[in-house]
Amino acid sequence: MLDVTFIRENTDLVKTGMKNKGEPDTSIVDRVLQKDEEWRSVVTEVDNLRAESNQKAKKIGELMGQGKKEEAQKLIKETGDNKAEIKELEERLSVLQKERDDLLYQIPNVPDASVPVGHSEEDNEVFLTWGEQSGDDWKLPHWDIAEKKGWIDFERGSKVTGAGFPFYVGSMARLQRALINFFLNEASEHGYTELQAPYFVNEDSARGTGQIPDKEDMMYTIPRDGFFAIPTAEVPVTNFHRDEIFSQDDLPVYYTAYTPCWRREAGSYGKDVRGLNRLHQFDKVELVKIVHPDTSDDELESLREYAESLLKKLKLPYRTLLMCTGDMGFTQTKKYDLEVWSPGQKRWLEVSSCSNFGSFQARRMQLRFKNEKGKTEMLHTLNGSGLALPRIVASILETYQTEEGDVLIPEVLKPFMGVDQI
Repeated sequence: MLDVTFIRENTDLVKTGMKNKGEPDTSIVDRVLQKDEEWRSVVTEVDNLRAESNQKAKKIGELMGQGKKEEAQKLIKETGDNKAEIKELEERLSVLQKERDDLLYQIPNVPDASVPVGHSEEDNEVFLTWGEQSGDDWKLPHWDIAEKKGWIDFERGSKVTGAGFPFYVGSMARLQRALINFFLNEASEHGYTELQAPYFVNEDSARGTGQIPDKEDMMYTIPRDGFFAIPTAEVPVTNFHRDEIFSQDDLPVYYTAYTPCWRREAGSYGKDVRGLNRLHQFDKVELVKIVHPDTSDDELESLREYAESLLKKLKLPYRTLLMCTGDMGFTQTKKYDLEVWSPGQKRWLEVSSCSNFGSFQARRMQLRFKNEKGKTEMLHTLNGSGLALPRIVASILETYQTEEGDVLIPEVLKPFMGVDQI
């Protein structure tokens, strides 16, 4: 969430950011400031009463030393009344702070000045394009290839669980495993520490990374235990250091984790979600950075370049989009999307989002560090997909298919697959 002092000093900027992210009703900002004003007023009352109590306590000692017990007893009663009033005001402070924080959780992050203002995907900017887009008319979409080969069983997955939960069979299960190992090995070689993370998180963790109160309808829940099935490894991995204070010398910190991910994808239907284009359960290797505030802009660019390098090694044509304000999301201050070319569908498929959250998540999680002056500051967090598997698999099947109906294996995956084609 945003710092209330930042909101107070940059009210117009915060309101403009909300409007640019598609939230025209900015009255919540005024309600936050009003609640904060109440909170600060009570803090002043408490401070004044404590100062008064300290002065009276000192005076009591002096009066007792002078033998003026009657006057001292009068002050003792007054200090008792002060303590009762302070306790009452402290309870009021807790209520006001919770009310203020509940409002703060509903204000989105402010877009970076470099982010294009826009309200839909049409307003995103193409940052770069790499590789040649195949336009061969004979190339089939991945679902036709998978069906002919018996590699992906959507029907049995639907029987066992429901739509969007496919079985991967034989060579396709092996390809999934090869991609996971390739992505994890690459991340380790680039300085990321691998974690094996929990697949379920509690409410504090979901709130810490901004999934709630924003994306509750996208997550699967386990009500009996108060858990959420993770929509991405970003949630458990970023919360790994929640409520901790780093030394500046420990920064930056890079983590990677493979996990399955679960998303309800409510309202998703039509040809754009056919096959592997959109699933309720899918595999992903995630990258998380915890960094010094001064370096987070550069860290975002290096994160993007690393995710792009994976696509280059797989020789999959891609483009990188700089997302506009209205297509960026609640928590990000800046975001790039990487999309691979799907020759069988003649369209782009998103396979990675690389995002900078600034201190937005860190403030929710109280994720801090001590600077060179010993002062505690909020860290900055970033994450990106490195990479999400379903659309990578779709693109590989379509890009590397042969006219004979087989699929060649990308060179970098051959050591993991042990074959040249499937």
